[in-house]
Amino acid sequence: MMMAACCMAVSFLGLAACDNELDIQQEYPFTVESLPVADEIAGDETVEIRLEITEEGNFSGTLYTLRYFQPDGNGLLKLEDGTLLKPNDRYLLSEKKFRLYYTSKSTNEAQTIDLYFENNWQDVRQLSFSFNNR
Repeated sequence: MMMAACCMAVSFLGLAACDNELDIQQEYPFTVESLPVADEIAGDETVEIRLEITEEGNFSGTLYTLRYFQPDGNGLLKLEDGTLLKPNDRYLLSEKKFRLYYTSKSTNEAQTIDLYFENNWQDVRQLSFSFNNR
């Protein structure tokens, strides 16, 4: 009798802990990885930057945007489709694997670009690239 009462108590506690709601996770941590990039660049020379966004999970509604700043030097940054990026403007990324092209417009100074990747849950990752003039 005692054994049956214990089994019933455990069953009731187990049922009370469950609910009928599905636990759907929409936000997953992500990283942005790049292949090695040349660290020296001459005026009007272009460097290719290959990037990939890697997520720890997958939710089909996740969107990623890109912004960039150039605290040092002067140059142009383009998406692989030729879109010229403006500093601090937000650009929607259609792919998680893509290329950027940085063209130096500096003649005798170091250059730095800071890239900010953000998903639609305001989770941000930053990558910085520095170039010395040849």
